[in-house]
Amino acid sequence: MILGQITRKNFTQNPKNDILSGLTVALALVPEAVAFAFVAGIPPLVGLYGAFMMGIVTALFGGRPGMISGATGAMAVVMVHLIQKGNEVGVNLETPIELLGLQWLFITLLFVGGIQMLAGVLKLGKFVRLIPHPVMMGFVNGLAIVIFLSQLTMFPNAVPNDISFLDNTSEWFSALFSNGIFWKMMAFIALTMGIMFGLPKLTKKVPSALVAILVVAGITIFGGIDVSTVGSFIVEKGGEGLEGGLPTFQDQIFGLFGTIAGHWDLILSTAFILAAVGLIESLMTLNLIDEMTETRGSGNRECIAQGGANLLNGLFGGMGGCAMIGQSIINVDSGGRGRLSGAIAAIALLCFVLFGAPLIEQIPIAALIGVMFMVVIGTFAWSSFRVIRKIPLSDAIVLIAVSAITVWQDLAIAVIAGVIISALVFAWKNATMIRARKRIQADGTKTYEIWGPLFFGSIQNFNSKFDVKNDPQNVEIDFVESRVSDHSALEAISNLVNKYEAEGKTIRLKHLSEDCKLLMFKASPKFKEVIVEAIDDPRYHLAADPEKFTKPLSEYKM
Repeated sequence: MILGQITRKNFTQNPKNDILSGLTVALALVPEAVAFAFVAGIPPLVGLYGAFMMGIVTALFGGRPGMISGATGAMAVVMVHLIQKGNEVGVNLETPIELLGLQWLFITLLFVGGIQMLAGVLKLGKFVRLIPHPVMMGFVNGLAIVIFLSQLTMFPNAVPNDISFLDNTSEWFSALFSNGIFWKMMAFIALTMGIMFGLPKLTKKVPSALVAILVVAGITIFGGIDVSTVGSFIVEKGGEGLEGGLPTFQDQIFGLFGTIAGHWDLILSTAFILAAVGLIESLMTLNLIDEMTETRGSGNRECIAQGGANLLNGLFGGMGGCAMIGQSIINVDSGGRGRLSGAIAAIALLCFVLFGAPLIEQIPIAALIGVMFMVVIGTFAWSSFRVIRKIPLSDAIVLIAVSAITVWQDLAIAVIAGVIISALVFAWKNATMIRARKRIQADGTKTYEIWGPLFFGSIQNFNSKFDVKNDPQNVEIDFVESRVSDHSALEAISNLVNKYEAEGKTIRLKHLSEDCKLLMFKASPKFKEVIVEAIDDPRYHLAADPEKFTKPLSEYKM
């Protein structure tokens, strides 16, 4: 079924653009995958294998053609404690097991994959629609800052650590301006960014990022210029190079489940956090790419594909991961729109490991940093500075809070916090919207015409509208302009009826929706005498599944 959905249209519409953009992305993936592997405390090849398996599976079967997945920093940070604990346990076993934490990671990824696939089957991906626009703007701003800060770790020390700017400003500036390695890197970063900025004005037939990387690499390699490269970066971080073989089946992990005894809470809690972080980052990226390309992807399908990819990572020794916003933007900006672009990126990454490691290791880090700096500029929502004074204060707070929390903590916490703040603001505003128009009919009956949403947040205001003791003998409450939204609202109506009846007064309820009446009839048969069966239909309905109420009210058993 999923295979049948890989149509020629979404596989590729422009093979040349997809292939060239895929190669560009592959080059940008290498230092990211290696860096995130070091963050997690695992060998760089594990990060590269993870990026390959995530990339190929989500490219072919994911919910967003053109979106790139791989090893990510957001997930790497979550893995650190698990891997450290596993290594600690492995050292203290009767027969010590080296890098047991890595094996625990592979086991954990099996659960991560299962959780994510289940989320797709249960169609939880649709909840990305509930993310408000201020949260989305805060997300891209925060992520742009995170991408920028992550690139700074690849710079050489511009000033020796023992020279303090505050203690000796003149010496600090002297050391900065005399650091030839630092300024050489800055020059090549500027050259890369200049090519990416200027080339599209001349031609868009080739990806500007790929041209910039090749030009800067050509200058440094053929010019014999000594600069920091991918290879030197790996060695500096304690790695042994990129060259390796194909991913192999990790059958040993099935014999290591016994080592987890007493630590299942760590494994499962980490699995749920990794699954949540991966899905949130991927669905947010999918939403962003949807806006950039003016097309629509499938969140549920992305959940299933991402879960399958993480499952494969656990079985074949990869780091796992999720969607990568920086590389996805590079791909889209370079013309990659089809599934072919992501597939080429993943396959090229594997080819680098198998055959091209010596060549890829010569690429200057400055070229890749320059590409990512341009991604930062393109990712940041600069319009947020213009609109922040024009939007409601609550939305401005959400935007700033999500940006700050993304940098301070991580993406998942930031998005969840933003959604919670937005939901609370929305609930509070709606809680104050409940109104009651009051009038006395010719026969002396007092009518309350309720206007606005009736839900848990507006119950207190709703109750304050009524004067049970001083109202006349006959009272009528008309809900024609109100929406009864939840169980709290039903309870409030029921309690109000009981109060009037306790005072010996007659109360009637009009224009309640069919599903609302049904639930109240189930709660108590006395409501048959209280609720008026109006001929006309109400304009607002209880928030319930309409498929459950397909028969006329008279056919339900009371």
